[in-house]
Amino acid sequence: MKTSLALLTVIVATASAFAPSPMSMTADGVTSRRDILKTVGTVGVAVAAAGVVPLAAFAEIEVPTQFTAYEYPVDWGLTFNYDEDAAKVRKHMVLATGLGKGSDKMEDFGKNMKKEMVDFVSYYRRFPKVAGKPSFSTLYTSINVLAGHYTSYGFKYPLPEKRRKRLYQEYAEIDKSLKRGR
Repeated sequence: MKTSLALLTVIVATASAFAPSPMSMTADGVTSRRDILKTVGTVGVAVAAAGVVPLAAFAEIEVPTQFTAYEYPVDWGLTFNYDEDAAKVRKHMVLATGLGKGSDKMEDFGKNMKKEMVDFVSYYRRFPKVAGKPSFSTLYTSINVLAGHYTSYGFKYPLPEKRRKRLYQEYAEIDKSLKRGR
């Protein structure tokens, strides 16, 4: 709601800044300083608001520290129910993202994770109703990031901080979308 309001304010301010306005001119054909300052002020507000909108849209996500001790999941594979499978794949991906160097069964976890991600995408992208959901789109993006990491660096190397931060932001979006049924 706040983001929409800020976006609307930016649009209105930008439109009014560039709309033709009846500036008062003197007999010499020169505009007054007051009219110029009004236009420049409106443009300044629009530029400042445009800088605030992206910050409001992407709230800061706290990235948890990496860990080596964890409970190895036993519920790998799909149930062929989208909501359950998306939540499970997200849960496993969050766990995979938090694994640190030297974690127990890290290579087995990575192999199972990659297989589950590939199975999930190859099954659900065939259905237009599922493939159009925001949760699927964001989860697909996250899967590509994690699978790309596994392909480039292998299963034993933990994710770098920058990639982990991006993934945790996407996981938060996926969680919100799944809770809304989208």
